[in-house]
Parts: sequence; structure tokens; C-alpha cells
Amino acid sequence: MLILFDQGTPIGIRNSLQGHFVKTAREQGWSTLLNGELLREAEDDGFEVLLTTDKNLIHQQNLSNRKIAIVALGNSRWSLIKPALQSICDAVNTSKPASYTLVEIPGD
Repeated sequence: MLILFDQGTPIGIRNSLQGHFVKTAREQGWSTLLNGELLREAEDDGFEVLLTTDKNLIHQQNLSNRKIAIVALGNSRWSLIKPALQSICDAVNTSKPASYTLVEIPGD
């Protein structure tokens, strides 16, 4: 699965997503794109999942006609995310096009 990490998504998560191909918005040259533009570019380039810390994305974008799945993290602090890595991997692995999943991070 091709996964895009949005700005602010802790890069350490990458190591837990074995069997997937992960790129960051910065690596793609998309760090200045707004959410709608980012989603469009990601879909055009074949990304299947956007992993983000932007919990408001669901309220800012119409996701119903999207090809990409959104997995949002309830917190961006690595010390809180690290114990939740399995939940994040599960959310990514079960994501479907046009879906939005919020992974609650204890301590947020």
C-alpha cells in the first residue's frame, strides 16, 4: 500500500508500517499544499492512504468521492503515539477508499 505522511505526522511510524511504501509530503515536494490540493495530488500519484494529525480534515473536506483513505491521529506527540503503533497499523491496514478513521491516542 502506498501511504503519504502529512506534515506533522511523526516519521517514526514509518518503521511500523512494514510491507507498505511510505513517503512524506515533504519528500514529495508538497509541504506547502493546502488539504484539498494535497488530497488531489496524492490521489493523482496513486497514494492509497493519507496519515495525518489533522483531526479537522473530515470537517474541512468532502471525502465521499475520494479514492484515498484518511487515517487521522488523535495526537502528534511521539511519546504518546509509540504505545499506539499497533492501533495505527490496524487502522491503515483496514482502511478503504473514501474512509476516515480517527485513531484515538491515550493521553490526548
